[in-house]
Amino acid sequence: MTAQNATPETATDFDVTAAWHVADPYPFLRRLRRERPVFWSDHLSMHVLTRYDDVRAAYRDHAAFSSVGSLTISRTLTDEVKEILGDHRSFLDDFAANVDPPKHTRMRRAISRAFTPRAVARLGDAFRAEVDGVLDGVVPKGKADFVSEIAHLPSARLAAVFIGVPPEDEDRVKHWVLSWFQLFLSPQPPDRQCELARDFLKYLDYVDRLVTERRAEPRDDFVSLMAELIDTGPDGLSHREVVETISALLLGGNDTVPNGLSNAVHRLLRERAVWEEIVADPALIPGMVEESLRIDGASLGSFRTTTRDVTLHGVTIPAGVQVLLHADSAGHDETVFPDPERFDIRRPNAREHMVFGYGVHHCVGAALSRLKMQIAFERLVARLPGLRLADGARPEYRRSMVGRGLTALPVTWRDG
Repeated sequence: MTAQNATPETATDFDVTAAWHVADPYPFLRRLRRERPVFWSDHLSMHVLTRYDDVRAAYRDHAAFSSVGSLTISRTLTDEVKEILGDHRSFLDDFAANVDPPKHTRMRRAISRAFTPRAVARLGDAFRAEVDGVLDGVVPKGKADFVSEIAHLPSARLAAVFIGVPPEDEDRVKHWVLSWFQLFLSPQPPDRQCELARDFLKYLDYVDRLVTERRAEPRDDFVSLMAELIDTGPDGLSHREVVETISALLLGGNDTVPNGLSNAVHRLLRERAVWEEIVADPALIPGMVEESLRIDGASLGSFRTTTRDVTLHGVTIPAGVQVLLHADSAGHDETVFPDPERFDIRRPNAREHMVFGYGVHHCVGAALSRLKMQIAFERLVARLPGLRLADGARPEYRRSMVGRGLTALPVTWRDG
């Protein structure tokens, strides 16, 4: 049986080009957890950890599982594309998620200044207004593609406002962000790689100019806050560190939350009784969000590189080898989450998932991401209680090494 004809029940390896890989990998991952918890993937050219306890332990042990280079994972770039990218093929080498302590500690301290509880609450208010603005435009239509017309717009707009991207540049930035994900995290033919690489360089050049402009003329935005820290001593940041921080946060705002929101809506509309529950009692939304992240997490996990030989379950991972910490598999580990394929919005330990990482590399924007999803659902159940999947809808997942995201989700409603 070829990889293309395999199913989660019959697959022998990961295959990001196969439809099942992101849409329904859980039977395959269950077999790995039981039979081969430390799995060498020929397709990914790395080891994969699938059990909850192993993933969590690896997140905590940054001395053995280094984050350096963890976001530079594409193994499919052609020599021509590598030449086009030059030094930038190691993009994000100076982003906090891509480094270890003590550099990570310094950078996280600086970035955290923008994510105080008060700042997160203020951003939540802005997001609520963005969601309502989007719904004002689509509710009269009676139908929409949830992914492109509802999920992505509020989060992308808020990310742009928070960072300091002018409104007239938002569409370009969104296009460049999509190019980044396609280039580095999904297999692409050679000609398409060249096109995406040129877009990526335009993106970096844009952010670089934005940082330079805000350093000269600060405004009330995140770019200005970060620019003020450039070359300010031992606790300051370099220009490149600021550029890569801004670039990475725009990536998250344009992708992670929208994917999580779309995945959750897809799950809820298939399990209609649960949707009706949260419509009747919105107080259930926070628990529903955590369970959605656990069972349909937008992120598959994180990449690490071993700094020494590591032996787990009788398998030795050599030093210098890449490892995928499969947080999505960990969220389905039956030893931690009983009956893991059941969508239980009252699950007492749902929040123990690792969609946002764990330990020192726990996502600095996790609180804001949770708040945005909660607000989105509060507005959806209030304004579109009759939301449902469109007749004949066939949702498809994008094919990616790292993210569970729908390319489209046709929905309809009887409201408004």
